[in-house]
Amino acid sequence: MQVDFILQGKGGVGKSLIAALLAQHYVARGITPLLAIDTDPVNATFAGYKAFGATTLNIMDDADINPRAFDELIERILTEGEAGTPAAIVDNGASTFVPLCSYMLQNGVVGLLAEAGHTVRIHTVITGGQALMDTMQGFVSLAGNIADVGLVVWINEFFGKPVHNGKRFEESKAYKDHAGRIQGMVTIPEVKKETFGRDMMKLLDRRATFAEADASSDFGVMERQRLRMIWRNLDGQMARANL
Repeated sequence: MQVDFILQGKGGVGKSLIAALLAQHYVARGITPLLAIDTDPVNATFAGYKAFGATTLNIMDDADINPRAFDELIERILTEGEAGTPAAIVDNGASTFVPLCSYMLQNGVVGLLAEAGHTVRIHTVITGGQALMDTMQGFVSLAGNIADVGLVVWINEFFGKPVHNGKRFEESKAYKDHAGRIQGMVTIPEVKKETFGRDMMKLLDRRATFAEADASSDFGVMERQRLRMIWRNLDGQMARANL
C-alpha cells in the first residue's frame, strides 16, 4: 500500500486541498478503493468529499487530543493494506501536527509500515505571504525529525509566490539541506482571482471533484473549461512527480 500523510503545522495553507488533489489523481488512474482518513478535529474538510468515502478519526478525549487514538489509524492502514487496498491518504490538521509527528517518531511508525510492505510518503506545503516562514519551519521540522521517509513538497501560490530575500524555495538553505529527501514537487499556481480563482473557490466550497464539476450543469461552460485547464496542469505535475 502507498501511504501518504499530509502534514504541516500551519493551518489554512491547503493541506485538505492537497489530500483531495492526490485522491483525484489516484482515482483517475484506477488506484481504488482508497483509504481516506481525516484526523483534523477542528475542520474535517477532507471528510466532506463524498467521492472518496473519506472518514474522520476521533482523536479527542473531552477537550484534549488522545495520542492513543492514532493506534486506530495505524491499525486501519495495516488492515486495509492486508485486504489489498492500494493507497491510503491521511489528512492531518494543524492542531494535531505535533501530536501525530511525535506519535510517528516515538512509535517507529514509518519502520513498522515499511516492514509490513507499505511505502510511506509525507506531503507538506510551502506557501507565500505571511505564512511563508511558518511553513518553511514546518518543512524543516518534518525533514529533521522524521527520517527514512520521502518528502513531497507542494508550493501553494494562492497567497503569493514563496520568495524570501529574493530566493525561491529551491534556492533556500532549507531545500539544499534536505534536497536528497525530496521525491517530488508540485506547484499549485497563482491564478487570476476573478476567473480561475472564483471557479476554484466554487469547486472547493461544494467539496466537488474536478470530474464532478465537469459533469455538472451547476458549472457554466467557461467555468468547466477553466477547471479542466487547472486540473490538467496539476494532474500532469503529479504524474511527472511519480505520485
